[in-house]
Amino acid sequence: MRLHVINPNTSRDMTYSIEQIATANVSGETEVLTTCPAHGPASIESYYDEYLAIPHVLAEVQRTEAMTDGYVLACWGDPGLDAVREVTTRPVVGIAEASMYAANAIAPRWSVVTTLRRSHHMVEAIVKKTGLMERCASIRCVDMPVLACEANPDAVMEGLVQMGELALSEDGAEAIILGCAGMGGMADYLSEELGAPCVDPVAAGVRFAELLVNLNLQTSKWLTYQFPEKKAFK
Repeated sequence: MRLHVINPNTSRDMTYSIEQIATANVSGETEVLTTCPAHGPASIESYYDEYLAIPHVLAEVQRTEAMTDGYVLACWGDPGLDAVREVTTRPVVGIAEASMYAANAIAPRWSVVTTLRRSHHMVEAIVKKTGLMERCASIRCVDMPVLACEANPDAVMEGLVQMGELALSEDGAEAIILGCAGMGGMADYLSEELGAPCVDPVAAGVRFAELLVNLNLQTSKWLTYQFPEKKAFK
């Protein structure tokens, strides 16, 4: 089995970190290809960033479909998830969806701890789209940019501990979801500090993708995710 893990931003440092986490969390017979687009935003922290990134994510998918069994979009915004599902028959997993499904299985209510405060509404929209708002105790923000996860991981971890403690003690959460691919690799330490389970979104994403491939499930082309109609573009 080969999974193509796509970091939708252009940070090679973050792509390398994502690759390490993905490789460490798949079974021994699974090969992981991890890439990022050559063009696009260095990080995705706004709707503007997201929409700029999506065409390049689609290009990455179409470039490797013949040699890939499944895709993982390694950004908690799941940028372009529905569009990617339209252009391939392979299963496509967004790490936001996967991490929420994982948290749902281990806790009655959970919180997402993400990066910037401005991302709060974007995260809320993803939770609502997935139909899990009733299970979401809160959305907390460390209020640091995405690339700080690589540049200043100690400060990010300190913020995760602080926000995680508040989510557990004040919001009613019983598990924490790390709301950024750049936070991958921090879940075990955070779980030990908080005394509650923490979901690594990249790990959840690749494991869920493996499950779908092993179940021989492909993206449905019955209606919604049919291939786009061919048409002229100017």
